[in-house]
Amino acid sequence: MASSNRPNEQAHHELYEAGMGIRRKVMGDEYVNNQLKKGVSEFMKPMQELTTQVAWGTIWTRPGLDLKIRSLINVALLASQGKPEELAGHVRGAIINGATETEIRETLLQVAVYAGIPTGMTSFRIAEEALNKLKAEGELPA
Repeated sequence: MASSNRPNEQAHHELYEAGMGIRRKVMGDEYVNNQLKKGVSEFMKPMQELTTQVAWGTIWTRPGLDLKIRSLINVALLASQGKPEELAGHVRGAIINGATETEIRETLLQVAVYAGIPTGMTSFRIAEEALNKLKAEGELPA
């Protein structure tokens, strides 16, 4: 019976490794390391593995959309859901993936119209803080 799990374990391992590679490419090592530190308990570990395997290993590695477009989609979705920590991280990821401040701003304006002005205002504040941090770190022109 145990041997029947090995192919499944191998598939999960391959998805995890592919996911971790793209996750680090998109979000940067510092962000990923910080997220992994938060998910080291036995309770949280399966959620970190699922996120890395499914979101990063399955979706982010698919052909059809480039990383910049995927990042802008995530910015829009996270902004519309009011997920500030994840939004800030994905604003950084969008810049890493080649999005411009203008593209991020236009994405958030779209969110404001379709998800509500208060959501848009909050999202703009979070994005501006993330962009200012990138500027202070020399990752984005001031």
